[in-house]
Amino acid sequence: MEDIKKLTEVIIAAAIEVHRVLGPGLLESIYESCLVEELRLRSSLVERQVQLSVVYKGVTLQQTFYLDLLVAGTIIVEVKALQSNNPVHAAQLLTYLKVADKRQGLVLNFGLATLKEGIQGVVNGY
Repeated sequence: MEDIKKLTEVIIAAAIEVHRVLGPGLLESIYESCLVEELRLRSSLVERQVQLSVVYKGVTLQQTFYLDLLVAGTIIVEVKALQSNNPVHAAQLLTYLKVADKRQGLVLNFGLATLKEGIQGVVNGY
C-alpha cells in the first residue's frame, strides 16, 4: 500500500510539473504525451493507450477500450483538459478500474487554472 501512495505522489508531482510548464488550454493528447515523458524522466514505467477487452458474463466482447495511462501496471490515469470537473469522469474511471481489475486511479484535469483543482483519486473497492 505504501508503494501505491508513493507512486501516486510521483504521478501527481509529474502532472503538476506538466501543468506548470504548459498551463491550461491545450488538447488532452498533448498533456498525455507530456505526462508520459515527465513520468519517464522520473523513472516510472508508464504505458500509454493500453487496450483492454471487456468480459461480460464470461464472454470476451470484440469491443475494446483504451486506458489513457497505466503507471507501473498498477494505477490508471485518465487525462482530461476541460474547463470544469465532472463527476462522470470519476465514475468512468471506477468502471475502468473494475474492468481492468486495478485498485486505484487518478483523473487529472489539466484544463483548470490550477491542477490541484483537477485531481480526483478513485479507489476500486472490489
